[in-house]
Amino acid sequence: MNRLKLTLVSTTLLLLGSTPSPAAEKMTIHVPPGWQGAYEFGYAPVLRVGDWVIVSGIPAGGDGTYEEKIRRMYERAGELLGSAGATFDDVVELTTFHTTPENSPEFQAEFDKYMPIHREFLGEHRPAWTAVGTTALLSQTAPVEMRLVAVVGAGKTREVVGAEASSD
Repeated sequence: MNRLKLTLVSTTLLLLGSTPSPAAEKMTIHVPPGWQGAYEFGYAPVLRVGDWVIVSGIPAGGDGTYEEKIRRMYERAGELLGSAGATFDDVVELTTFHTTPENSPEFQAEFDKYMPIHREFLGEHRPAWTAVGTTALLSQTAPVEMRLVAVVGAGKTREVVGAEASSD
């Protein structure tokens, strides 16, 4: 019976391969300077599990113009990604939440201001992106909040398939 168990375990390990699953990877919570309040509030500003990095929602709040708020949000995102060893090139998914929720001229006007700043930080990189309209964010001064998912090293090579675009 023990021999059968050993054979089953060995076969399972061979089928799974030698790379541990993400569930078996160590989770590291990154709390960069200035983000202790977030952790004390009850969430991790940045989590890294293996090569995966998840950045919690970053509000584009504070004083200033819309463009200044969005730029600061992206700057903070870059700092948070960097605290876990990732860059914007490694971002595979981002989700943005916008308080101008309708497909309207106002929403289009917002994106006309948003996109140049987005491209300033992501260049020609095109991660998966979901833009969600909402009526309110926790930060009352934020018109947008952004969440990111990155895979460290993913930005080193990239291939575009099925589009009129060149590979990096």
